[in-house]
Amino acid sequence: MTAATRDDVPVVLGGDGVEVRSKTIGGGMSVGYISLPEGTDMGPALKGLEGDACPCPHWGYLLKGRLRMLTPEGEEHYEAGQAYYWGPGHVPIALQDCELVEFSPDEDFQRVIDHVRSQAG
Repeated sequence: MTAATRDDVPVVLGGDGVEVRSKTIGGGMSVGYISLPEGTDMGPALKGLEGDACPCPHWGYLLKGRLRMLTPEGEEHYEAGQAYYWGPGHVPIALQDCELVEFSPDEDFQRVIDHVRSQAG
């Protein structure tokens, strides 16, 4: 078993106020601590992935803020205090400064991180 507090988890993506910390915690899963400033639209960074959206499922909890999530089924809204499951094919947009903690299949999430890094570079 691996424990991972926010400050122990390395930053794997950062810039323009966005911060994604991620670490493998076992069982093929990673934990992510994510900060998205108000107005962040992840759509441009996800272009080129299947459906121009995040193909990785996530289970998590929104600690702070409000999010709009574009999904194949339509638009959903989330706010602080809500647990969630986001299936493949989602695009988050921060309506307020957001803080999230989420769990994702490690290899799937790493492919998304690698893609987003390639878009920035």
